[in-house]
Amino acid sequence: QVHLVESGGGLVQAGDSLRLSCTAPGTSEDDFYMLGLGWFRQAPGKEREYVGSITGSGYTTDYADSVRGRFTISRDNAKSTLYLEMNRMVPEDTAVYSCAARDIPYTSSRKNTYQYWGQGTQVTVSS
Repeated sequence: QVHLVESGGGLVQAGDSLRLSCTAPGTSEDDFYMLGLGWFRQAPGKEREYVGSITGSGYTTDYADSVRGRFTISRDNAKSTLYLEMNRMVPEDTAVYSCAARDIPYTSSRKNTYQYWGQGTQVTVSS
């Protein structure tokens, strides 16, 4: 079982940057390395959508078209932590952001391939 906890959400203005973190307390570095990790977001009244994902090693990332070039996913396996750096934010980025983990250390854009989910953190971008 993997427990995920997000932090770093808040209210920002359009054009600002924000960094989210997702920790996995109780998960060893070796176990964390074996997890594929992803970020998803859900805006009010909309389906949960894919933001991006990263392999266990951290060498390979994948992004949704809507965030590619603005958002960067990274991980620190020694700290069992996943990050989402968001730059040049726009009001359309407003959503609850959740991290997710899967027992295969590869990227995936499909939310049904992830077994573990955090509670989410609210990000609001004002115009």
